[in-house]
Amino acid sequence: MDYTKLFRMDGKVAVVCGGLGLIGKEVSIALAQLGAKVIILDTDKKKFVDCKDFYFGLDIHFIKFDVIKLHSYKISFKQIFDDYGHIDVFVNASYPRTKDWNTKFQDVTTESWNQNVNIQLNSSCIMVREIAELMKKNKIKGSIVNFGSTYGVVGPDFSVYNNTDMTCPAAYSAIKGGIINFTRYAASYYGKYNIRVNCLCPGGVYNNQPKSFVEEYNKKTLLGRMAKPEEIASATLFLASDASSYMTGAVMMVDGGWTAV
Repeated sequence: MDYTKLFRMDGKVAVVCGGLGLIGKEVSIALAQLGAKVIILDTDKKKFVDCKDFYFGLDIHFIKFDVIKLHSYKISFKQIFDDYGHIDVFVNASYPRTKDWNTKFQDVTTESWNQNVNIQLNSSCIMVREIAELMKKNKIKGSIVNFGSTYGVVGPDFSVYNNTDMTCPAAYSAIKGGIINFTRYAASYYGKYNIRVNCLCPGGVYNNQPKSFVEEYNKKTLLGRMAKPEEIASATLFLASDASSYMTGAVMMVDGGWTAV
């Protein structure tokens, strides 16, 4: 057995929704470096052009896509499938949210709650369905990777937010918990078609957060630090590739040990 071949993505088409984000960009690069033709779905083409240096020499393409427009998924994914011949991997790294996302729980309006559930949880579920149905119809043994979070598994530790304007929105816990269990549902539903659906749960990823937050967060992890985007990307690559061919319905923690104790 040549185990290196299990991680290769040659000949595969991988779609990364939110592929210009902090994590999504690294996921796109990782998949492309291992041989995949990567289709980034995101809203800002200028940002894609500005990132060209990162993608130099890699088979990465961009399609403007707004995850908020749930009604457009079926047509958009079918068009991608027709244009590129197949979709073998789908990664949802998108993170849409309203402008009042960080409002404290007691002040969150019903309208805001509903909107965030719609554009984060509902969008994730519908995207999985539309992609999986295309894979099923075309007899593709595909891999779908959802993004959960540590806070979809355990409750938030609000002490890490002391002396900052940051918080963990209540909807975030509800949404990520929903995505995690929907992953299990979809894995069960599509398993007989050899379509794998797994969920990766990152811990906190360093992104120039306030110093006090980073210090408190680091104290809570067994490895004593926040994640790097590329560490989340490499775990995503594992779930997307044939290296994880006997995994479906799995919830994979990549959190530096946050949820281990």
